[in-house]
Amino acid sequence: MTSVANAEPTAADGIGRAGVKVEPGRLFIGGEWVDSGGDRRSVYDPATGAEITTVAEATTADVEQAVGAARAAHDSGVWAGLPARERGRVLIRAAGLIRERSEEFARVESLDTGKPIMFSRMIDVSTAAEMVEYYGTLAGSIEGSVRSTGAPMMAYTRREALGVVAAITPFNFPLVLSVSKIAPALAAGNAVVHKPSEETPLTALLMADVLREAGVPAGVFTVLTGGGEAGQALANDERIDKVAFTGSTAVGRTIAARAGENLQHVTVELGGKSANLIFADADIEAAVNTAINGFVYNTGQFCMAGSRLLVERPVYEQVVEAIAAASAYVPVGDPFDEGTVIGPMTGPRHLEKVRSFLRRAKADGVRVLGPGADGAEESAGGWFARPTVLADVAQDSPFVQEEIFGPVLTVQPFDTEEEAVRLANDTPYGLAAGLQTGDVKRAHRVAAALQAGLVWVNGWGVLDVAMPIGGYKASGYGRECGPEGLDEYLQTKSVLIGL
Repeated sequence: MTSVANAEPTAADGIGRAGVKVEPGRLFIGGEWVDSGGDRRSVYDPATGAEITTVAEATTADVEQAVGAARAAHDSGVWAGLPARERGRVLIRAAGLIRERSEEFARVESLDTGKPIMFSRMIDVSTAAEMVEYYGTLAGSIEGSVRSTGAPMMAYTRREALGVVAAITPFNFPLVLSVSKIAPALAAGNAVVHKPSEETPLTALLMADVLREAGVPAGVFTVLTGGGEAGQALANDERIDKVAFTGSTAVGRTIAARAGENLQHVTVELGGKSANLIFADADIEAAVNTAINGFVYNTGQFCMAGSRLLVERPVYEQVVEAIAAASAYVPVGDPFDEGTVIGPMTGPRHLEKVRSFLRRAKADGVRVLGPGADGAEESAGGWFARPTVLADVAQDSPFVQEEIFGPVLTVQPFDTEEEAVRLANDTPYGLAAGLQTGDVKRAHRVAAALQAGLVWVNGWGVLDVAMPIGGYKASGYGRECGPEGLDEYLQTKSVLIGL
């Protein structure tokens, strides 16, 4: 059985900083831990580059078995046939178990992703527990309604599960972005087959433990660790009723196209290139702090990162200089240092992507500022990137139009509110946006004009499980969180009875 238990690590474990010992992982199929038919995959510590453990590499045959078990469990009614309130009680128990094991979850998440421990505790694990609890409570609201018709009939609707859901999740927020699919899908009565990122699979295995202990029946929740073969086989399986995917826009397009061929339900939460607008009437000190937090949080590996800053011209240079200077004081280092704000990138390919953009910016003559401007290595052992500001960039440049997914901020000036909105909307993406202003009328006016699924005013990054999240344009479609997130996993049946 795969387990992550509190242990007294030795230096030989290579994970003494984390305070947890991670056992090799297996697949969770049919309520049991099973070996894969394939090889094993190494999981690495982003702060040191050292191997943490290995996990099973699911094959196409493993996917066949897993989906078959999920299909059988769903069709038996062992979960979907329960009263919604009973399913809710199971999820509420699961939320309590996450809280009981919160420090373990937090340390494993930080070890696996490089996320600073204070964020894993305060945001990721806390949000995951709250989300499971929220949907456990919301399950009791799943009900149909009686409709009036012109015929002598009793007419009513039923809200029912879709069936088997494939949840395919990325590396940057492995716990939160998996639970945002798993919790509403289970609350609605579906069976879930979860394929976490091959780079950060460890808390998915903890979730399997928690859900089994809470009382989710065998086969209703499955975890398949592994890479592209497993993900592709899962997305292509016609026994899947819905695919819920978070990740890159390129992969999301492929998954959505395949779901269309199979006539499967699908939600895709994809890339972002979110604009943060600072008007001259804003509290500039607060706006600068907000801008820094918006692009360095999670080392910039955040699809809703405030990676584009648009500043009204009268305060433009003041803001650029303040951000470049202040970002040098944001602590970069070991995720298990309680004072660290920026940990390492999750993997070497992500770090190289950031470095390639910075090399190109310098070659193109862009004004490069901040602690990352000199290109110095932060650590010889891990995959660290320091905050970097690209000023005076052109709107059609790749730095503005493409997702860098690292602690890199572009800054551009604007002269009018109309120009600011035009520039903000002028990318393929529309996941999030924000504005900093002291004018309440402008706040409402600009928020309405921005083409984004989520808009912050005088802040950035504040999320709540009750508020839906999702994209416009190439940032995807469908919504997660809130009642809207539950609706994505339900279908409506009409029943008419002749009287």
